[in-house]
Amino acid sequence: MASVNDPSGALVVGVDSGGSGLRIALAEAASGAVLGTRASREPVRTGPGGISARHFLDQVLPAVRSLTEPHRARPVVAVAVGAAGMATLGDELRAELPGAFAEAWGVRRIALAADAVSAYAGALGQRPGAVVAGGTGMIALGTDLTSWRRADGWGHLLGDCGSGAWIGRAGLEAAMRAYDGRRGGSAALLARAEKLFGPAAGLPGALYPRTDRPAVLASFAPEVGLCAAEDPVAADILARAARHVAEAAEAACPAGAGALVALTGGLFKMGDPLLVPLRAALAELVPQARTVDPAGDPSAGAVTLAAALATGTLRLPEDPALLRLFGGDAPRAASSAQVGGGASTRGEGGDRIPDAP
Repeated sequence: MASVNDPSGALVVGVDSGGSGLRIALAEAASGAVLGTRASREPVRTGPGGISARHFLDQVLPAVRSLTEPHRARPVVAVAVGAAGMATLGDELRAELPGAFAEAWGVRRIALAADAVSAYAGALGQRPGAVVAGGTGMIALGTDLTSWRRADGWGHLLGDCGSGAWIGRAGLEAAMRAYDGRRGGSAALLARAEKLFGPAAGLPGALYPRTDRPAVLASFAPEVGLCAAEDPVAADILARAARHVAEAAEAACPAGAGALVALTGGLFKMGDPLLVPLRAALAELVPQARTVDPAGDPSAGAVTLAAALATGTLRLPEDPALLRLFGGDAPRAASSAQVGGGASTRGEGGDRIPDAP
């Protein structure tokens, strides 16, 4: 029978759980080659105990059953779950999933990770460096393979600097400055704001009562990008956003030559108006690192984690909040470095890979 020492013929499962639903992949343990996938558009619910383990299992177990049906003679030897909210809302998952997976498939080698970790594994594999995930929010996560370093991801009121919500808010502020006749305003952004949201005077009433304010703010970020070529105010907003993103990468990236930096998430689909100043800022602030395209997405990262766990080759450090390992031969936990004068791997938003604006 396949084992951690002889994974030939064995299978692994990787699960990516986020705000847009679930993606489940079945893969070869030895190579990580994906054999099949399933997806659900229904995000896992949260309740008094945090992320609902029952709702998670109600979606994952049938999906894995259908995926493994053509491979019934091959055992599942490892599972990795990357979930949004795992660090702060994952207590129920950590308490229930190991037993449920053992009962369902006989698997005992399990990794439960924050989705920032699965995004890291998807983008850079198990190499030292930093990954900046940008969308509605923004977070940077890095490792030297001894401990994790995290920067930002604190939400739109306290941080997420350079994110889609940050860019959108700055763009709408410039629009309101133009409406008032104040310095720093942009007539171009005012015109786009009124086209999108209606008369400028009504914008506070339309925005402030919304419970999804970050997403509404982020919806204006593409408008800032479209104006940047002709409007110096919009271009300056994106230049400042780029500086913020590079500062987060600088804080999270390990020192020393050889580190890699990858950018992932919908924010960076904005293209050159953001990426040109961002590349320049990264070259200035993180000169020891080489910027690379992400190799894969968080779903691929979950498979990477599961395959490494199955083959005994996992090099990414365990952490109480970010990456918990279950199984008799799981490595011991490593402590996480603090970043930015007190920003640790713990805390609200620390495991959130934001949705694209």
